[in-house]
Amino acid sequence: MDTSRDLPLPYLLCWVDPRGGTGPAGQPQNWSGSLIVASLTGAFGSSFLYGYNLSVVNAPAGYIKKFYNETWERRYGFSVDEGTLTLLWSITVSIFAIGGLVGAIIVTPIVKFFGRKCTLVLNNVFAVAAALLMSLSLLAGSFEMLILGRIIMGVDAGISLSALPMYLSEISPKEIRGSLGQVTAIFICIGVFIGQVLGLPEIFGQESRWPFLFGAIIVPSLIQVVILPFLPESPRYLLLEKHNRRKAEKAFQRFLGKEDVSREIEEVLAESRAQRNTKLVSVVQLLRTRAVRWQILTVVVTMGCYQLCGLNAIWYYTNNIFSESGIDGETIPYVTLSTGAVETLAAVSSGLVIERLGRRPLLIGGFGLMIVFFAVLTVSLTLQNTVHWLPYLSIFCILAIIASFCIGPGGIPFVLTGELFQQSQRPAAFMIAGTVNWLCNFAVGLLFPFIQAGLQTYCFLVFAGVCFAGAAYLFFVLPETKNKTFHEISQAFAKRNKETLEMQEMNHYPGERKPSEEQESNFTSSVDNGETVKGIV
Repeated sequence: MDTSRDLPLPYLLCWVDPRGGTGPAGQPQNWSGSLIVASLTGAFGSSFLYGYNLSVVNAPAGYIKKFYNETWERRYGFSVDEGTLTLLWSITVSIFAIGGLVGAIIVTPIVKFFGRKCTLVLNNVFAVAAALLMSLSLLAGSFEMLILGRIIMGVDAGISLSALPMYLSEISPKEIRGSLGQVTAIFICIGVFIGQVLGLPEIFGQESRWPFLFGAIIVPSLIQVVILPFLPESPRYLLLEKHNRRKAEKAFQRFLGKEDVSREIEEVLAESRAQRNTKLVSVVQLLRTRAVRWQILTVVVTMGCYQLCGLNAIWYYTNNIFSESGIDGETIPYVTLSTGAVETLAAVSSGLVIERLGRRPLLIGGFGLMIVFFAVLTVSLTLQNTVHWLPYLSIFCILAIIASFCIGPGGIPFVLTGELFQQSQRPAAFMIAGTVNWLCNFAVGLLFPFIQAGLQTYCFLVFAGVCFAGAAYLFFVLPETKNKTFHEISQAFAKRNKETLEMQEMNHYPGERKPSEEQESNFTSSVDNGETVKGIV
């Protein structure tokens, strides 16, 4: 297939001119075949697996607990007590987040050394190893293999949820960066939905078949390993970090589907000249850089609210609410599929409208709608035993909260993390974002049972408060980033950070900054011939 030509993509807001150009919305159409394949393949082997592993443990939970008990009895001659069994199961579920935290911490040196694309490819080693351990645990009679596989799968997720958004933000034109970035969220939702489907009794939701649920992880990993190596590395990484202009031009040509990429090359070089230094910063350096303090705080808030806004609580309550509404227990797994379907449709819709509406309205609007539906859900759950139709209102609220989350808060935090920072800061920023994401994920899993036990149905008011705090912060702090270059976004934050751009440039590496003429000369000599001649100091 010729991937050098622009290919049409179903796009809600504008049509694709086969000769290039713009549609009715006035947006340049840069959806090349390579760009589409890279985004779909990267997401299928990365964020899809994250979503899949969030839901895959739900259907076989009873069978896995039985396997734990039988293994314990075979080893020690007596059945495991209920407390120990609950502890083992809690570890099995929550240790995925610990692995994710490890992956988020180690991703910075990996993407620096191997690059974005190669990191995604090599990351499949963790996925395949985890799949083999978990799928063979029943045959080997070792529940430790399942737990070890879950933590290794978490490492895979922690790396991919940083490397994939980084890769997508760097290969996409600014006009469609938001839409392409939403691919991460869309495939998380698809992964959750597929995990629900494969967990049905007719497929792998049986006692003898549950290991196949974990073995299926190998399929997306192998597809990514086969396809992704034939696609280019991030052109920004090649130009700014490897100083290889020739390869960067070829990568831009493949991803943009056109021969003349001089404008894109100049745009990246302009960012480098403004930044004056492309040496990667560490997390400590980034945290100490006054010029990005509000960008860091924004990422921490959005990622924290992403995990703490209560969606995990919704999943906890779903089966109970469906049961209270009179749905037969054997039918509930099929009805639950509606939640995964709504989640996927909402994420796709967000990807289609994000370039017209922007990031800011979708984020604030999503949190605002969640506040409303959390309030209604609290009332309906509290009074559902007094009015016969209120359980159905609760079902509607569940679906509405899921849709509201996926419209904005479910994917845009990953897009923003890629947009708010310059090239040299991006790996450290994703490490901070990933750490916050996984720590909050673990905290929700650990604390929610206690919150629910103490507040009962009123626990949703806590999550409504989190959503309100997130929406209020974003309303006053977050600028719109659609159709802006990374340099323009930095300018938007400069006033809030109380620093001019010149001060920002000087503060990246105090004491290491050369005169601008010498730095630009060094950078030009390093990229002119596509080889590293002289690095930037």
